[in-house]
Amino acid sequence: MLFAFLLTLFAGLATTLGALIVFNERTTSKKFLSFALGLSAGVMIYVSFMEIIPEAHHAMSQYYGAGKKADVMTVVFFFVGIAIIAIIDRLIPNAENPHEIHSPEEVGDVSNKKSLGRVGIMTALAIAIHNFPEGMATFLSALEDPKLGVAIAFAIAIHNVPEGIAVAIPVFQSTGSKKKAITWAFLSGLAEPVGAIVCYLVLMPFLTPMVLGAMFAIVAGIMVFISLDELLPAAEKWGEHHTSICGVILGMAIMAVSLLLF
Repeated sequence: MLFAFLLTLFAGLATTLGALIVFNERTTSKKFLSFALGLSAGVMIYVSFMEIIPEAHHAMSQYYGAGKKADVMTVVFFFVGIAIIAIIDRLIPNAENPHEIHSPEEVGDVSNKKSLGRVGIMTALAIAIHNFPEGMATFLSALEDPKLGVAIAFAIAIHNVPEGIAVAIPVFQSTGSKKKAITWAFLSGLAEPVGAIVCYLVLMPFLTPMVLGAMFAIVAGIMVFISLDELLPAAEKWGEHHTSICGVILGMAIMAVSLLLF
């Protein structure tokens, strides 16, 4: 239980890492961020299809037995996950949506400091909303299979780094305070361990193989959607196509090796 919670905390606090590296010019260059986003996409896509979906199908098979029903339910909940994150993205304005990533130059190019500060705070709140179900998924995964929990936590942590950057830049530009920028990024990341706590208090009494399989399939759908809708288009938009693809391939290779070794 403690291990699962600590994994979730680690994944959530990666937003703070994003806030910290934002003050280094080399790590906020378009080339570096394009590579990082590609790496994150590669990790998330690979772990979704090679590890999370098979785990979801295994849990569904325990509940429904071997046969078509387990297959169908796994697919259904995969697309339910895609629908959930698509609806959330639709409801949050682009300027404040962490899944509509802007480059540091774009985010910082706003003359109205009050407006810029609002963007940073609203982005932090939007990220917290996104992180809550991710925390639940990481926690449940680690409880069921520590190896899978580590893989999911690693994938989400990489994904959370650019989200921390998206929070820190506008807050820092509007206030001039590194402390405030880091604090808001830190608070947005805390939604993941909060999700784990809520999961423990609310879902644990009702945890069946079917619920577990549904959660796995949903989080796979969420991660694939984020990769295709957010990470890869953002990297392409910044004009570093080959750099981002190298990141994708390396991300897949890192995750493949980690799954084979552990």
